[in-house]
Amino acid sequence: MGRSAAAALLLVLSILHVAKALIPSAPVARRSVFHRPASYSTSSVVRLPTHLCSDASDSPPSSPSAVVSEEERRAALKAQADVEPPPKSFFQLQKQAYAAAKLAISDGERLLEVEFPPLPAAQLEADEVGAYQVTQANVRLALDFARSFSEDGKKLCILMPDEAERNIAVESLDEGYEQGADCTPMPGVTISSLRVSDPDDKRLIKPEQIFLNLFGTPSGQVNARPGTDIYVILVASAQELPDVEQLHQLDTDATIVFFNLKLDVLRGDLGAPAFPPKEFQDRFLSRVKPVYYLRTRQYSRSMATPPFLLNYQGALYRKYPGKFQTLLDTGGGSYRTVQSSDIRPGLGEFKEQLTQSLQATGVIEEEGKTLSFLRTGYKTQTWWEEERPEASMGWRT
Repeated sequence: MGRSAAAALLLVLSILHVAKALIPSAPVARRSVFHRPASYSTSSVVRLPTHLCSDASDSPPSSPSAVVSEEERRAALKAQADVEPPPKSFFQLQKQAYAAAKLAISDGERLLEVEFPPLPAAQLEADEVGAYQVTQANVRLALDFARSFSEDGKKLCILMPDEAERNIAVESLDEGYEQGADCTPMPGVTISSLRVSDPDDKRLIKPEQIFLNLFGTPSGQVNARPGTDIYVILVASAQELPDVEQLHQLDTDATIVFFNLKLDVLRGDLGAPAFPPKEFQDRFLSRVKPVYYLRTRQYSRSMATPPFLLNYQGALYRKYPGKFQTLLDTGGGSYRTVQSSDIRPGLGEFKEQLTQSLQATGVIEEEGKTLSFLRTGYKTQTWWEEERPEASMGWRT
């Protein structure tokens, strides 16, 4: 009985052993590869060399030869601007004017001149194009100029001489703006006026203003606009330029851009009755720096041989901080550089440079001193181009 029981027990154990081998074991929970056991020690971690795992922000500085100094950068900008050709389109022109003005502002300049033809030459010479069409074009161009700065976060104010001119400018936009009030055609850009009338003065007839108008003094007063970074002055006459000077005195930190005002023409009015004195050029206008300047001029010259009358034209071009380039129009919208200088040439000097270029190429025969004197006269400079002790050289550099 005892032996049979032991045999039976051995049989049962054998069966259980075989069954365990045949039946798969239950799955065992695995630890995550990110699980750090309690016995984990940082000493067992294999670390990569620092120079292999550091990012760009931790990279060592470049070698001294790879670092461009500020002086070298400015020299490269000037060298590029010295030979940059005039624009082929208004789109390219606006880009050049914006870049030149932006650089001048970063250099600390606060009185800037931007001058270029507001319309193609064929339209400017057309009889049906008058002052109103030119003003419309200048308003549109000034808005394009201001848009580039507003995208940089600057606040601009385009100023017409008075409220009447502002109303005409706003109306010319034809975009449903309120009549008789300032408008904001785009974020950060406002169209307003240099002089603002007193809102509390409701009189229709103002006797004192009638007297002041005889001397070219408009109504209202000049006010600065708080928070404005750049003022863009449009269609101002020589009589209204003292208002710009007053604005500069009220807001010395802001930049003032004289936009297509033809300051060379306005300077010629100084000293005349009811106009600012010539001293205004020395005191204020001579400090206005031409940062973008493109003026075309046409000339005629009689000849002793056919075609007996030669018409030629050229352009004086400058993009800050480059040189002033005297360009001869060779036709088809192309120009040839005749001469360049860091000092702006006078009107007579500019014409003489074009003439000498034509003589060098044989287009014009050289003349004797007597005939040359009779053509040019004894005085080839205007009064504001002469050396004046009280004047700044800013307008010529």
